[in-house]
Amino acid sequence: MAYEYLKIAFSTTVVYFFIILALRLFGKKELAQLTTVDLVFILLISNAVQNAMVGPNSTLSGGITAAITLFIWNYLLKLLLYRSRKLDDAIQGKPILLIYKGYVNEENLRKTRITFEELYEAVREHGVKEVKEVDLAMLERDGNISVLSDSFSKKTLKKRKSHRAVKQNTE
Repeated sequence: MAYEYLKIAFSTTVVYFFIILALRLFGKKELAQLTTVDLVFILLISNAVQNAMVGPNSTLSGGITAAITLFIWNYLLKLLLYRSRKLDDAIQGKPILLIYKGYVNEENLRKTRITFEELYEAVREHGVKEVKEVDLAMLERDGNISVLSDSFSKKTLKKRKSHRAVKQNTE
């Protein structure tokens, strides 16, 4: 009986590290920029690997064994990533420059398989009308695209100044 649970723990471990490797190889954009196709893919992957983790054991204790194994490995891996910058970079990657001072880095777009349309959408989501207004856009390690623009900084600065003026006038 204990052998069966060790087998579940081992299978779950293999699947956990396989999924991490696959996400690393197939691109971080899949993490944050979910399309309908990506969502369906993730749902199907989770269903496909479930049987690989627990095998024919569909009992509550088998599922809990798999879940506990995932929690333990996730905790240990995060601890290792926190302690080792090299391992962290190897597994999670580094941020990638997409736009610098209004110019799109097309080579990095190709490497990350981000289309111009996806990039422009991210720019608009950050309240910037045109790419030429973007000071810096990065594909972050978590798959999100961060956008910094001079116009945004000016708007923020104006808001802060107006808040200070209102605060001073009320005092």
